[in-house]
Amino acid sequence: QVQLVESGGGLVQAGGSLRLSCTASGLTFSSYVMGWFHQAPGKEREFVAAISKSGGSTYYADSVKGRFAISRDNAKITVSLQMNSLKPEDTAVYYCAAGSFTTYSSVYYYDPLRYHHWGQGTQVTVSS
Repeated sequence: QVQLVESGGGLVQAGGSLRLSCTASGLTFSSYVMGWFHQAPGKEREFVAAISKSGGSTYYADSVKGRFAISRDNAKITVSLQMNSLKPEDTAVYYCAAGSFTTYSSVYYYDPLRYHHWGQGTQVTVSS
């Protein structure tokens, strides 16, 4: 049974930083693309960042480029999201996701339908 467990969310002032972590179990971690998505109240789930199976390629939503950094440690079976210069509009529930899709195109990384497994989410709240 695949499980993804997020941690590290919380309340932070605008301009601050948070680091989210996701620990996986029940899967061959290095065979999965890992991604982070977020969902604000009343909005659809949106892509934030993704990292390739080897960790050699990363992808970001335009809204977080230069502020967020995704990384993975295949030995520790974890993926992290370092979030800097946080803004109130970053407030959302953040979800870790895993997908075993073949990456024929970089577009696949951005599509939530490509990810088969999801964590329960962790709340990030940025106050102004």
